Amino acid sequence: MTTQIRIDIVSDVMCPWCAIGFASLSKALEALDGRIEASIHWQPFELNPDMGPQGQNLREHLQQKYGSTADESRAARERITQMGAQLGFTFNFTDDQRIVNTFNAHQLLHWAGNTAQQTELKMALFAAYFRDGRDVSQNEVLVDVAASVGLDRDEAAAVLADQRFAADIRSKEQQWQEAGIRSVPAIILNQQYLLSGAQPPESYVKALSELSFMADEE
Repeated sequence: MTTQIRIDIVSDVMCPWCAIGFASLSKALEALDGRIEASIHWQPFELNPDMGPQGQNLREHLQQKYGSTADESRAARERITQMGAQLGFTFNFTDDQRIVNTFNAHQLLHWAGNTAQQTELKMALFAAYFRDGRDVSQNEVLVDVAASVGLDRDEAAAVLADQRFAADIRSKEQQWQEAGIRSVPAIILNQQYLLSGAQPPESYVKALSELSFMADEE
């Protein structure tokens, strides 16, 4: 019997642990193929909602926000890169990499939420930023990424130009904050069970299997 499970993932494009968390979740879903049918919904969270249009150097940002030294920052990036490689995701960190504003990226993801390409768009945005070093705060980059996964280029440009989903994103961000989400990734199963942080595939397998068992017992 196949169990249908809704998975909400509260995430930011700037969060490397979100990319790792989803890669890990994907491994778990592959392992449970035939047992779990997942409906994935990406939810907005901005790690740096006040980030200006020019962004900020990644190392400088981490030093200011978390007090990380250059050596600590380098070690963290190496660890993330290794973990990503083990899960099939490529990180190419550079010394001049910048943290950028992701509000428009979230609007584009919200627009794609009614299509089959939302997850594909999210992964393409992760790859554009972490692998290819592209500035995903720029509308032309966002439109290119949207088109690369089969979304309508002109409509994507219009969504960003008229900011039609700006209020929706602010509302959803507030909703998740009021629900107690303070860090990402936050993965919510069937709108009831919260898994915080990037966890190994076996942890997701365990949680999903337990949820499937509970559903079968009902």
